[in-house]
Amino acid sequence: MKLKSNIAISENGFMFDPYTGDSYNLNNTGVEIIKHLKAGKTNEEILAELKQKYDVDDLSLEQNLYDFIAMLSHYDLLENA
Repeated sequence: MKLKSNIAISENGFMFDPYTGDSYNLNNTGVEIIKHLKAGKTNEEILAELKQKYDVDDLSLEQNLYDFIAMLSHYDLLENA
């Protein structure tokens, strides 16, 4: 999955979709995931990096990542594969 190229995101977690005019606020982890998606990293690459950085069990991390990606998809913020 890759974030649409037109989506703007600031360092403090403000994300803006210029096509719809919608804006979103993200926490630090959300910002980190968005940066990985914008870079074109796979879900597995993102999981590996987050596992190294955070003390969380694998199942919780995977579930939270996939829930976040599903939310991005729901709001049409991801490019079609």
